[in-house]
Amino acid sequence: MRYSRLFLPTLKEVPADAEVVSHKLMLRAGMIRKLASGIYSCLPVGLMALRRVESIVREEMNAVGAQEVLLPMVQPADLWLETGRWEKYGKELLRFKDRHGRDCCLGPTHEEVITDLVRNEVRSYRDLPVTLYQIQAKFRDEIRPRFGLMRGREFLMKDAYSFDVDEEALDVTYKAMYRAYCRIFERCGLDFRPVEADTGTIGGHESHEFMVLADTGEDTIACCTRCQYAANVELAPVVEDRPFPPPAPGSRGEDRPREVATPGMRSVEEVTAFLNVAADRLVKTLVFTCEAGPVAALVRGDHALNEVKLKRLLGVDEVKLAGEDEVRGLTGAPVGFAGPVGLPAGVRVVADNALKDLKDFVCGANKKDAHLVGVNWGTDLPVPEFHDLRVITEDDPCPRCGERIELKKGIEVGHVFKLGTKYSEAMGATFLDAGGRERPVVMGCYGIGIGRTVAAAIEQNHDERGIIFPVPISPFKVIITVVNSKDQVMAEAGEEIYKGFLGRGIDVLLDDRKERAGVKFKDAELIGIPLRVTVGKRFKEAGQVELTMRRGGDTVSVPASQAVEEALGLLERA
Repeated sequence: MRYSRLFLPTLKEVPADAEVVSHKLMLRAGMIRKLASGIYSCLPVGLMALRRVESIVREEMNAVGAQEVLLPMVQPADLWLETGRWEKYGKELLRFKDRHGRDCCLGPTHEEVITDLVRNEVRSYRDLPVTLYQIQAKFRDEIRPRFGLMRGREFLMKDAYSFDVDEEALDVTYKAMYRAYCRIFERCGLDFRPVEADTGTIGGHESHEFMVLADTGEDTIACCTRCQYAANVELAPVVEDRPFPPPAPGSRGEDRPREVATPGMRSVEEVTAFLNVAADRLVKTLVFTCEAGPVAALVRGDHALNEVKLKRLLGVDEVKLAGEDEVRGLTGAPVGFAGPVGLPAGVRVVADNALKDLKDFVCGANKKDAHLVGVNWGTDLPVPEFHDLRVITEDDPCPRCGERIELKKGIEVGHVFKLGTKYSEAMGATFLDAGGRERPVVMGCYGIGIGRTVAAAIEQNHDERGIIFPVPISPFKVIITVVNSKDQVMAEAGEEIYKGFLGRGIDVLLDDRKERAGVKFKDAELIGIPLRVTVGKRFKEAGQVELTMRRGGDTVSVPASQAVEEALGLLERA
């Protein structure tokens, strides 16, 4: 491709609404343009990068026997009503009526549609296993779309669905897909981690997220420093194997707790500073509402409650932090002063395991501007249910081997689930086994965000000058920069090298614009093309061109006649 003919509207300034690096650079590099909130047009260079990822995904999906289909984006509500997700999915599901008044939605995912397809076509165990996948636009009406392709409302996704005869067969398929995902992200040139994860609104009983490691990631993952354990902090279990510190000096172990005035002190920091106690001596009482009723969840002041663990414990899909009026109605106190002592009988009290051995602790008094000190389980209030309810920290041991863990930031680019029979039972997707018995098919679900993978790659690979694309997913592998396109000798040399790359099947961009050399260099660095061939002064003086790697900036001079071969060698080693 010749730069002079390429639709590539780069920007010098960072758009005001762009927050993260990938969003800024994709806009500046002319890869995307915003149409509406969370909805973007992909321009040629952006689409090239997406197609690179798509190609890798297709090759690996096909290699494990998955077959590509294309399913409708518009889905009838009847299917979603069968699984109960029409209302449960929430406002992210964009619902509308067609001209006949029938309820429909834009597909955010395709479990119902693919299950409907299979239940109408699969009859016997001989038809299984089968895995079907598609690469298609999805729509989720996010309340706060942001970060460009990282969290848009409309996005490009690869979603695959497997159908097996039993859990053992699903396990084989799941492992094959897991390995395929590892190969996909390795081939994309990304530093990633597969991590144990929550299944979320999709459902199921086992899942892994594939996280690209980046300081700007929205997710936090716990990684062991010795073994291969890694998990999203939402799921990582906490092993309480550390001795709890002894009671604070001077604690009297009073028979009854003492009420202390704490005017306007609501936060952990305010209360502990005012009472001169450590945060690990304070019990936070967080009041939630859910379909199972009101719940008071207790955690130490220096710990954070894990809502995913709380939902799993309660067996509900959603928990909501109680509002001011709800807290006052249940505790008699405003938010910030709730405590576990004297709660109404209808409020279920659950506590984190770290609180088991806590003595003479501080908690809210269920009274405005007051806290209780010297509180003890069993004497001042009933011993609650103890469970693992908190977010893991770097002070906690690895749940698998006991060694130290690290918390790292990551960007989710893929997710695999074992769905089991959640959808097949609800929708009657069955088959006849070898004994003639009717049984539900056992399903798996496997997704990759195509646009998000490109954005995550940029988050992980950039510098102050622009994008540094990994070679496998770069729109072009090489850019030829002719320093002075008006110079016929330079221009002709650039043309010869350009033809040489095309003859070897290499995606190459020839910068033949009548622009200053500085502008050309800056654009090449902004776009992030892995290797630049510069035809400039050295060519006129000695017949040599410069090969410069975008990553690291290493430059070598070679005879123009050897430019293609030398460049290919550098790319192969990159």
